[in-house]
Amino acid sequence: MQISLATEDDWARVRDIRLRALREDAFAFGSSLEREERFKEKHWRMRVRTVPTWLASADDGTVLGLVSMLQEPGSPTDDRHVVSLWVAPESRRRGIGWALLDAIRQAAIADGARTVSLWLVDGNNAAGDLYVRAGFARTGERMALPRDPDVTEERYVLKLPRHR
Repeated sequence: MQISLATEDDWARVRDIRLRALREDAFAFGSSLEREERFKEKHWRMRVRTVPTWLASADDGTVLGLVSMLQEPGSPTDDRHVVSLWVAPESRRRGIGWALLDAIRQAAIADGARTVSLWLVDGNNAAGDLYVRAGFARTGERMALPRDPDVTEERYVLKLPRHR
């Protein structure tokens, strides 16, 4: 397995794994398959260009998972936000999610961040277990999922080591 930072030329690979994630585990995401299926190549290229995205790939090039990191509007400037973490069901429990989170952690530290945060949909216990094992702490801060106000999510935060 290899973890690599996607480039704009990887837009189709990012699109394909993202749409698969939305198709297979729609409950876990703030967006919807219907919305993202309408995106054109131009949008996918812009997304990869502006939001750092890492792909987990098998030795044969098959994409097994992805994760993205952004500076969320309204959040502190020293926080980086995890979005879109997903691993293909047939590849779960092999350390891929852990490796993708580690790529985020390393990039956030290099970017001068003090924390990494994320929102986790209630009931996504496997992801919650992964985040806690990776050092994230539940904050108790909750909000309704923007696309479905009947679903709530909780904010998790990972404190990063200070830079010297």
